[in-house]
Amino acid sequence: MEQEPIQGNVLKTAATVAGAGALLSPVGLPILQGLAGIAFVGVGLFAAGTAAMKVGEMISGGIGQSKPPREEDSPFL
Repeated sequence: MEQEPIQGNVLKTAATVAGAGALLSPVGLPILQGLAGIAFVGVGLFAAGTAAMKVGEMISGGIGQSKPPREEDSPFL
């Protein structure tokens, strides 16, 4: 089993610490808030899309035309 040289591990750790420090600095905080905002909007769009798909499936399936439950669909078997 080969091991990475010590210098590679030290440089990787130093880069990780420097990157985290840069994001938490006063200059990096707007970037961090922007990334959080993008993630929040993405989750909202995903939820809205899923809800719209469910409503579309319900409408296209018709009201009162649901399939009877089948034994193979049961999670308990």
